[in-house]
Amino acid sequence: MAGTMIIDGQRVGFDKEKNILDVIRKAGIDLPTFCYHSELSIYGACRMCMVEDERGRTMAACSTPPRDGMVVKTNTPKLQKYRRMVLELILSNHDRDCIVCEKNGRCKLQELAARFSIKNIRFGPLCKQLPVDESSASIVRNPNKCIMCGDCVRMCEEVQGIGVLGFAYRGSKIKVTTAFERPIAEVECVNCGQCAAVCPTGALVVKNETSKVWDVLNDENKRVVAQIAPAVRVALGEEFGLKPGEIVTGKIVAALRKLGFDEIYDTGMAADLTVMEESREFMGKLEKEENLPLFTSCCPAWVKHVEDKYPQLLKNLSTCKSPQQIFGALIKEHYKKIDEAQGKETVVVSIMPCTAKKYEAARPEYRNNGIPDVDVVITTQELALMIKQAGIVFNELEPESLDMPFGLASGAGLIFGVTGGVAEAVIRRCLKEKNPGALKEISFSGVRGMEGIKEAAINIDGREIKVAVVHGLGNASKLIRSILAGEKRYDFVEVMACPGGCIGGAGQPIPQSSLVKTQRAKGLYDVDRSSQIKRSEENPIIMALYSGLLSEKRYLLHRYLHHQK
Repeated sequence: MAGTMIIDGQRVGFDKEKNILDVIRKAGIDLPTFCYHSELSIYGACRMCMVEDERGRTMAACSTPPRDGMVVKTNTPKLQKYRRMVLELILSNHDRDCIVCEKNGRCKLQELAARFSIKNIRFGPLCKQLPVDESSASIVRNPNKCIMCGDCVRMCEEVQGIGVLGFAYRGSKIKVTTAFERPIAEVECVNCGQCAAVCPTGALVVKNETSKVWDVLNDENKRVVAQIAPAVRVALGEEFGLKPGEIVTGKIVAALRKLGFDEIYDTGMAADLTVMEESREFMGKLEKEENLPLFTSCCPAWVKHVEDKYPQLLKNLSTCKSPQQIFGALIKEHYKKIDEAQGKETVVVSIMPCTAKKYEAARPEYRNNGIPDVDVVITTQELALMIKQAGIVFNELEPESLDMPFGLASGAGLIFGVTGGVAEAVIRRCLKEKNPGALKEISFSGVRGMEGIKEAAINIDGREIKVAVVHGLGNASKLIRSILAGEKRYDFVEVMACPGGCIGGAGQPIPQSSLVKTQRAKGLYDVDRSSQIKRSEENPIIMALYSGLLSEKRYLLHRYLHHQK
């Protein structure tokens, strides 16, 4: 319903805004909140967004719909006093070790305490110190920094459909915890890290493993090899004031060389290998009409979700390893004899947008004779931290090129970083038509876009292939239920756990607006558009690998690329 409101004496029109808060922000007023996220349900717990009407009544802006002719004030003395009181109460029971906190400088509570000039805390703590949970391979949970905003609970339940976090107890004893207060590694957490992405404080943070990387970089007996995931190149610049979606691949390479990395490669090359094998596997299943639909397997949070909730679908999951693990296995084999001759050890460091990649690299099946294929995984956020620690002025770096032979990726391999990218890359491989017109037709087929569940019908060799693309595990569960109930039938399904795909991974810089993921996606599609190599099979590195390995070491190719049964 359209109308106008009077906000702090200013007339503001509204149309599709669902609450007063959206209208206030439309008016250019930054009303503070802790518990409001547009993609989550309205919770109204923090009370920081209270406004006052012409009669002096207060109301929560996030949960009050706008009405035509409504008059509100956002910054009266009563509201200022109220907000300071709320902040004092939160801070009184908060672990205030801000200087050594992972969220120092990026904490919403810290930001608002400074904004409202909170100098003294008049109230004492109500709860005793609780143990920090570091059991997860991906995230650290510190309940002493939790402000009960419920963001993590709603993200885990509503968007991801997992629900491993919830409120327990009442009154002053209330806390956010897991079932029976078990360590997070012992519940059905999929390590997606989306809870940490919405947490406004340091209660949930990505596990920091930069110290491991510094250790190997300073060891002369180690050859340190970096692989850069596609989504990192369109997000890292945000940490240095650049626009979302700006492509900074060359600057990343230059920064990594300054940090001391010996070789710097592109995970997109391994994504091309995934396309080759996944498309071969798909066409084989299609021909035999068995275990369809084929589900993609490059998202480790999705794979764990299947293992936990839908074990009957494991036979439908692609046997291909993720590009990260393919790359690690290839590099370790590539440098095996060179290491023996030089008395060195190759260490693979993955730079990923995803927290679940930390968990994936630690899985026992990704070890060869006890040696992990990928040694350390750091996120985009962690790489930004290392660059800052080294004093590197990122924006002034001259772009440098990736190393060969594993620094060349096709456009198909690079769009893996956005929802729909894997499906599009596989379709490009399966289609016999390879002209530019065919590529454009695929892009308009329905696999692109930010809708939670997308469907497309592609004609391959005279047969209509039904494709589904889904991101967010809540959407994935919804799709699976419709498949199992016989309501939907697909041949190929791409699933990414994080909303938006890897560009929205929890290891990425926290988006400052709802448009950020769209801008990052556009950045990856721009890279694809300007790439001379559009399809995975046209990548000369892939052609060379296949010509050598298929003729001489077929058993090695299978170990590199597929899960062992």
